[in-house]
Amino acid sequence: MPSGPRDTNAAAGSAPDTRQRVVDAAIGLLEREGRDAVTTRAVAVAAGLQPPAIYRLFGDKEGLLEAVAEHGFAAFLASKRVVPDPEDPIQDLRDSWDLAVRFGLENPALYSLMYGDVARSDSPAFRTGLEILRGRVRRLAVGGRLRVGETLTANVIHATARGAVLTWLSMPEADRDPALLTTLREAMVTAVTTEEPAVRTAGPAGAARALRAGLPDQTALSRAEQHLMTEWLDRLAADA
Repeated sequence: MPSGPRDTNAAAGSAPDTRQRVVDAAIGLLEREGRDAVTTRAVAVAAGLQPPAIYRLFGDKEGLLEAVAEHGFAAFLASKRVVPDPEDPIQDLRDSWDLAVRFGLENPALYSLMYGDVARSDSPAFRTGLEILRGRVRRLAVGGRLRVGETLTANVIHATARGAVLTWLSMPEADRDPALLTTLREAMVTAVTTEEPAVRTAGPAGAARALRAGLPDQTALSRAEQHLMTEWLDRLAADA
């Protein structure tokens, strides 16, 4: 580990405050000059510290970058608006997708650091954000609005937003057409949702009645399995 004079600046403040000061300094460098400018020495100077303080707080440059990415995930998480029972769940999906894309376009260097490395998916804030997304998808499923399974839906939503931002940022400014983002969003909505609810009555009873109605036309189950499934669905449908 590099050695040097005792860092009086770091000692003067609490460790969390000093750590945040370093992260803020790194983000400033990242946004102004790009990732290559984020060196331990440059960040230390920008934060008013000696370089050894960076190693004590973050271990190495990669540890510092991980802290910066985690800060980005936390900031994105704080910007998310969760409506437990949206009046229009499809519009709520559009709004949340737009929010994710807007965050990336407004923070291009930070977003590229956050999502350009697969290892960042271990971030606690990233995982919390995914849980919020899965909750939104679950509400769509309960309302009978999903065209495909919940896991695939969540993956498509995340992949299209992430891909939209990274593609946009990789394009020359002259080629950036906002219609690209709108088209990708609507393609996502069409791919994973239905225009009308597949189930008219919310809850297990409504879903059971809808599935019960289509059961005679399916061929995947044997006669015995179909009989058992019918019995289960009848019980659920009656429990309204």
